[in-house]
Amino acid sequence: MIRILNFFCFAFVALSCLALYQVSEKTRLAEVSLNETNHAIAAQHSAMSVLEAEWGRVAAPARIQRLAETRLGLSDAPAVELSSLELLPRRGESAPLGNSNVRNASATAPQPRDPRIRLAAIHTGN
Repeated sequence: MIRILNFFCFAFVALSCLALYQVSEKTRLAEVSLNETNHAIAAQHSAMSVLEAEWGRVAAPARIQRLAETRLGLSDAPAVELSSLELLPRRGESAPLGNSNVRNASATAPQPRDPRIRLAAIHTGN
């Protein structure tokens, strides 16, 4: 009787050890996977910070202005220059046709130098 009880106790302890080993192995594999994921997240964050710095350089207003002037032939000079607010017509009045203070008024935009830009503007409707 004691032998049978000893056998069952030994079998129970052996199965318990195997179960604990399996749980510890799964935990180790999960920890390795978690570390890989954390390293990938850190690499993505560093890549994002580099891209944000690059975007800040590429999208700088001064650079955009310079590109618009050189590639598109656009400038930030106003099309109509008024010397004072008194020259604006009052509400309900029309501006006199012979007003010499309004110079170079134009309702058309200059055509871009690059024909691909013009085709893209026609295609998109802009």
